Amino acid sequence: MIETNAHIVIVSSEFPPQPGGIGNHAYHLAQHLYEHGYEVCVITDERSKLGEEERAFDGRLPFRVDRIKSKSWRFLMYLRRIATTFKAVRHAPYVIATGKFSLWNVALCSVFCKCKILAVIHGSEVNFKSVLLRKSVDMALKRFDAIVAVSRFTKQLVSHLKRDVIVIPNGIDLRRWAVEEDPEISLKGTPVLTTVGRISERKGQMHVIKHLPELLKVYPDLHYHCVGISTEMPAFKSVAEDLGVVSHVTFHGVLDEARLKQVLAGTDLFVMLSTATERGDVEGFGIAILEANAMGVPAIGAKGAGVEDAIADGRSGVLIDGNDAQAFVRAVSMILEKKGAFKKQAYEWAEEHQWRALVQRYVGVIEGGDASLRSE
Repeated sequence: MIETNAHIVIVSSEFPPQPGGIGNHAYHLAQHLYEHGYEVCVITDERSKLGEEERAFDGRLPFRVDRIKSKSWRFLMYLRRIATTFKAVRHAPYVIATGKFSLWNVALCSVFCKCKILAVIHGSEVNFKSVLLRKSVDMALKRFDAIVAVSRFTKQLVSHLKRDVIVIPNGIDLRRWAVEEDPEISLKGTPVLTTVGRISERKGQMHVIKHLPELLKVYPDLHYHCVGISTEMPAFKSVAEDLGVVSHVTFHGVLDEARLKQVLAGTDLFVMLSTATERGDVEGFGIAILEANAMGVPAIGAKGAGVEDAIADGRSGVLIDGNDAQAFVRAVSMILEKKGAFKKQAYEWAEEHQWRALVQRYVGVIEGGDASLRSE
């Protein structure tokens, strides 16, 4: 560890053990900044009813996490967020805000502090359809000393601000995703297609289901496995039933990490045909793609979202128009025909996104380092 003695506060709208890409990113950023020699404190919400799950998780961390308990009166929770953040940042030289509530929170607190503030933007928090919300986010972002976007797609969502936005892609810890062979684990289907993420319009599982009739003409034994929070699963299953493909789809729900790795190890193709929702929810990057790549699983993703930055087209996978069933069939065939090459290249692509390298770029931005870090 490098002894810097510098204090960094990370204010995040999400944080493990609860699911979410923003929380995943904040956790790894905090961990690797700590390992780089910084004193780190995380401010985030407590999502579980009793907080026991969070306390157990936080107790294993080498840095401090301050959780804001949820309140039935949202206004009181917002005030507590501001108060807790202000108390933490008033003497900190550096503050990082990640997630929509955090942007407003830190921007407000910065009025009364002299810290350097950095915004990390992911996608949906800068893509509100409400004019009022978008204007409020724009006003908040204008107060930040630096802005980091996790993809070129996310960067263009704030191009109207005329700010110098640095692109630092999402990262992965390869140590966590080492392949674990288990001969007893096998998944239904040949080939096996998998999506990991909340069952939702944004993640694109519906597109895959709607394309299955065309895919099954070429691959009659194909099976699609959906892993993730399944609150919207009944609607998706209903569409699969209407299309006559429900026997080729399995909804696994949320899996623990060991079982998730087993599913990925048995997967031929990872799929994320993400799409923007009417509310403006978008996929800013797609970290689940890199996690699959780390296990040698190539991916098929949709153009027009942050997924474009998560896939090296023709190398770690293939990018397609998510609405085009025939393009999907061609992409599946292309990867399966060259599965060995795609498998190797997918792993190499994941290697290029290791957090230990990416954190150096964050340090450069935090400490006002080489201007080349800002050219993306």
